[in-house]
Amino acid sequence: MATPTSTPEPEPVIRRSDDIEYESVSAADGLEKGVLISDDHGAPTFAIRRFVLEAGASVPAHTNEVEHEQYVLEGEYTVGIGDMQAADSATGDAVDGGEEYTVEAGDSLLIPAGTVHWYRNESDEPGAFLCAVPNGDDEIELLE
Repeated sequence: MATPTSTPEPEPVIRRSDDIEYESVSAADGLEKGVLISDDHGAPTFAIRRFVLEAGASVPAHTNEVEHEQYVLEGEYTVGIGDMQAADSATGDAVDGGEEYTVEAGDSLLIPAGTVHWYRNESDEPGAFLCAVPNGDDEIELLE
């Protein structure tokens, strides 16, 4: 009789802010991502990333394959949420029923998998947010 295999229990991990490396996100100028905790660090289910949206930067309309839970850490910026006809992919501006929300520190968002969304920071200060996602590929599809 086969012996069931078991998944090793995860070990606690502490990562200091100095340990986090930020990289530019190719989908948008002025957006940087740092992976705080992920499967690379032993997290069995979720990854937590920190994004910084520079003043004046925008992220074009796109979808992701997985859900995103976000928590705004600092700044104030616009998040657009809508369907494919709801955003101008070049500017991220809402059209034909897309809804835009101004978010600030302390606000939380749920962006379900496949939902069209975009970001725009029209302020003079950077915005930053945490984003939790299931481990695995978080493929982004820019809308044309």
